[in-house]
Amino acid sequence: MKLIVESQYFPPVTLFKKSIEFLNIEFDIYEPWRKMSFRNRCVVVGSHGPINLSIPVLEGREQKKLMKEVVIDNRKPWQSQHWKTITSCYNRSPWFSFYEPELAGLYRQPVELLHDWNRICFEWVTGKLGLTLHVDYLECVPDGLAGQMVVDWRNKLTPKTLQEDGANPVIYHQVFEDRIGFIPHLSVLDLLFCEGKNARRILSAKG
Repeated sequence: MKLIVESQYFPPVTLFKKSIEFLNIEFDIYEPWRKMSFRNRCVVVGSHGPINLSIPVLEGREQKKLMKEVVIDNRKPWQSQHWKTITSCYNRSPWFSFYEPELAGLYRQPVELLHDWNRICFEWVTGKLGLTLHVDYLECVPDGLAGQMVVDWRNKLTPKTLQEDGANPVIYHQVFEDRIGFIPHLSVLDLLFCEGKNARRILSAKG
């Protein structure tokens, strides 16, 4: 069984829980670019609620390129801005200092293509979670693989659908939970900073 999904920037916790069920994941980087998605956006949380971190792209949100061709607009200091926000949100979380050195280095790494950045982020997270996933990049769902052999999750996880989704979220203790309540479906970074080495067990739990 394989899970097919679009390339995403530090994806929601939900995607990693699903990935563990399959262990085989394929990213479609030949799909047309779509705005209002996690392709160039991840969601973290601060003391006042969720915060969207969006990567600027050349030609803007209305472009017609394939995902593999989308170029990051590095004229804007998005990496330093995102890292500053992440630090502000999580510097008091239990595991932030454990991951900080490596993640800070990642945010200083130059990158041109959006899907390359997303791949770097995904590989970093799977390494921290201790997951052994078979990862491929495909052009389309090959004929004959639909149905039983493939689960197609492309465009299933979007900021809008996750807000409307009634499915049970992955539950864990969050930094600002006592102030603003539990916020479901955040970036996997939130889970790592809050639960650290316990994150994999939480993702693997049934339910």
